[in-house]
Amino acid sequence: MAMMIFSLWQFCLLSLLLSYGVVELQASHHVYSNLQTTQLTSTQPQAKDPYRTGYHFQPPKNWINDPNGPMIYKGIYHLFYQYNPKGVVWGNIVWAHSTSTDLVNWIPHEAAIYPSEPSDINGCWSGSATILPGGKPAMLYTGINPQNQQVQNLAFPKNLSDPFLREWVKVPQNPLMAPTQANQINVSSFRDPTTAWLGPDKRWRLIIGSKRDQRGLAILYRSKDFMHWTKAKHPLHSKEKNGMWECPDFFPISKTSSVGLDTSTYGPNVKHVLKISLDNTRKEYYTIGTYNISKDIYIPDKGSVESDSGLRYDYGKFYASKTFFDSAKNRRILWGWINESSSVNGDVKKGWSGLQAIPRTIVLDKSGKQLVQWPIVELEKLRTKEVKLPSTVLKGGSLHEVFGVTAAQADVEVAFEISDFKKAEVLDPSWTNPQILCSKKGASVKGGLGPFGLLTLASKDLKENTAVFYRIFKSHNNYKKYVVLMCSDQSRSSQNQDNDMTTYGAFVNVDPLHEKLSLRSLIDHSIVESFSGEGKACITARVYPTLAVDGDAHLYAFNYGNESVKIAGSAWSLKTAKIN
Repeated sequence: MAMMIFSLWQFCLLSLLLSYGVVELQASHHVYSNLQTTQLTSTQPQAKDPYRTGYHFQPPKNWINDPNGPMIYKGIYHLFYQYNPKGVVWGNIVWAHSTSTDLVNWIPHEAAIYPSEPSDINGCWSGSATILPGGKPAMLYTGINPQNQQVQNLAFPKNLSDPFLREWVKVPQNPLMAPTQANQINVSSFRDPTTAWLGPDKRWRLIIGSKRDQRGLAILYRSKDFMHWTKAKHPLHSKEKNGMWECPDFFPISKTSSVGLDTSTYGPNVKHVLKISLDNTRKEYYTIGTYNISKDIYIPDKGSVESDSGLRYDYGKFYASKTFFDSAKNRRILWGWINESSSVNGDVKKGWSGLQAIPRTIVLDKSGKQLVQWPIVELEKLRTKEVKLPSTVLKGGSLHEVFGVTAAQADVEVAFEISDFKKAEVLDPSWTNPQILCSKKGASVKGGLGPFGLLTLASKDLKENTAVFYRIFKSHNNYKKYVVLMCSDQSRSSQNQDNDMTTYGAFVNVDPLHEKLSLRSLIDHSIVESFSGEGKACITARVYPTLAVDGDAHLYAFNYGNESVKIAGSAWSLKTAKIN
């Protein structure tokens, strides 16, 4: 269950909001007691809201966070999510519910799960869906009991003939899993059960995020009937100095195919992925490894680590993610929560906070060492008015506007090609953190090979822009090898200095000597989701321009390096999806 987190600029703002009744809940989480029921005067979002998205999932108003229990049932996609029906900050959490036939257009329904029993009376937090044999969905979720302990509950659909699953019934045996004196589970750090998987012994297994001191834990439970669960003597996996593991996700992935796998799949051509959301840092990491099903332990591959040097789905705004197996199209799909970078006052003004990233397909890279993500193909149905970008040489210092595209709501796919690497700078061995490196070497800092890329949501005078770009460095210990850095520079994204304008970065595992550098950016008013290296690295940014709004937004290709690069690709305006 991921709640509100604030960077330093926001934390300073808290001192100005004491009149709103800010109360610390746990560690970095805060409750704005007097804002939890702040409502817009209308049930509809503000007219001409420049930051409301056109094709990203969000409700008409109020606070949202974690995606919960995504699944497909009788040909209908379901997304449940953490939602405050009464205000724009975290609180009053229920499981809101929407359905879709294409993962792009969504119909809202009444809240599916809400506090009503002793085992969840103080909150219905995150959880996951499991499809039982015969096709019956089961929903396991974390509830907060009267003692504010985190316990695990089970609910089933009331009417299996209803493809929209509009009503859910909680089992009277709840809670099914709870902290006790005997099991020594931390009562305030025991949450977010995963999708369960069925082992060869016909027993179900699942993991729940927890911690002991500062050791992150994936606590393992087993069950023969999905109703009576027994805690294993050892966790599936753990790691010291990680703190609380929120929103864990554990799933198989094929070593030989791009086809997705049911969560209960295992075998010689299967690897497993363990994703954790770190409560201490609000970053997510995943490892690829081996699941020993006889011993019920997960062992990450050598070099696959849960730390700042590890792999992430997204190196920008992206948290509390959840995957599910789409049995209709045999693919695994990833959802992720994108929180705001605006101030609390800004959220109150616009009447909403948070949205979901575009769903992404997820497969194992051919190297076997990382995952590759790509926006679902259904999104391309929204494309219109293609603008082709013919192969063009971008000389050093050049800027080219892309005309004919709705720059505030667009899909851009380009590829860069480099023929001369002599001017590439040498990568200092101390430059190990890509985010810090991108902050030091932003889009305005000229280099040898780069920066080159896109200026999105740019004003005509360039006073505002969100730059997504590459730099190429020579390896410090092998001048015949090159290191590719991807950056998303928000430092000039808005004239409003109340926003968090952190710059993000990632090293991309591509070889520019033998591969073109691809870049795809999904631009949607206040969000820019970018995919580099055909999905090997992703960065999501939240931005709030004051000048580059709607028709005043522009899109440019640029090269501020000293060496020429070649660019080719296409850009599309995107139609507005029908969402909630």
